[in-house]
Amino acid sequence: MFAALTEHQVETQTLARSIAERLRETVVAADRAGRPAEGVAAELASAGLLGLCLPRRYGGLGADYLALGLACEELEAVDATLRVVLSVHLALHALGIFQWGTESQRERWLPALARGERLGMFGLTDAGAGSDPANLDSTAQKVADGYVLNGLKRWISLAGQADQILWIARTDATAPANEGLSAFILDTRTHGVSTGPIEGKVGLRAMHTGWVRCQDVHVPGTDRLGDEGEGFKIAMACLDNGRYTVGAGAAGTIRAALRLSKAYAQQRETFGRPLATRQLIQQKVAHMARDYELTRLLYLQAGWLKNRGQRNTRETSLLKWQATDTAFAAADSALQILGAEGYSDAQPIERIWRNARVGAIYEGTNEIHQLIQAGYALGDRRDALLRCELPAYDAQAWS
Repeated sequence: MFAALTEHQVETQTLARSIAERLRETVVAADRAGRPAEGVAAELASAGLLGLCLPRRYGGLGADYLALGLACEELEAVDATLRVVLSVHLALHALGIFQWGTESQRERWLPALARGERLGMFGLTDAGAGSDPANLDSTAQKVADGYVLNGLKRWISLAGQADQILWIARTDATAPANEGLSAFILDTRTHGVSTGPIEGKVGLRAMHTGWVRCQDVHVPGTDRLGDEGEGFKIAMACLDNGRYTVGAGAAGTIRAALRLSKAYAQQRETFGRPLATRQLIQQKVAHMARDYELTRLLYLQAGWLKNRGQRNTRETSLLKWQATDTAFAAADSALQILGAEGYSDAQPIERIWRNARVGAIYEGTNEIHQLIQAGYALGDRRDALLRCELPAYDAQAWS
């Protein structure tokens, strides 16, 4: 397993931390106003983070997947919105093209994505198919010169902002649910594509979230990603990447909650003694410290597997489940420690608390992840034939 962080990984960590701090006031103000933060993607792009773990030949920084996890932790330690932009654009979209695209598709799409000249989003969730993606009803009808797409995707991060979407649709209504889907790279400026916002969210208020609709949208066959019928495999592979970044980011939430709790408990006095001397407060702090260390170990393990090109579905699922559950628990405990002081936006914990709640819902609900882990523990490996591993990291070839 990994031994110690490399110099390049530490540099990436430091870079992500500085960018996150630079954006702190921007996302806090946007969250208070209930509007998407402006300039986040541009700042991430200027630092090269949007192409962090793409090879340099495609315009990326050539970093490994451990560096990606470290960056996600640093971004979410300031605000989950920052990490979500990176997760959606790079992990769910660009890495999907890197893994499944032809060389021609990689050369066409990845350089602009890596430089942040174009933003990508991920279109899996239909109005009636979230945790059950095999039953989505978006369709792609084959025609002589390509496909015609119809459908509505909901709860899409970066909707209204991104330039392209990795769209999953049904191409064969007669095939088994998991075998009748295909994936497409779709430019959102294409005739027939429309988007709109979803407002009134509990958290991630500084994030573009919305819907994307296709009405008789034509895409050429060259924009299909992978073979026809591989859409479910591609979606699951992208989710392996996305869940990794969600789990790594959750470590940042726990760390932020722990930092706020320690600072407040050490200076706030009750009955003549600091809160930090109270055993019940110490218990909450101890749980946060434990969960941070465990979450960090889990994402470092998953990143190590990704670097080696090994299957990591079980590990990233376990990471996502454990990390998002404990991140919300940490935020909730921190809010309790700060008491009334934490129950307003005078302190960042209320924003952290709201943002942390959605972690148990997206990228597969945590109930779904419990079923996945039960399946692995009980020997049910129905997903064993899915090709979900990323290309192994090669420092020489990617530099």
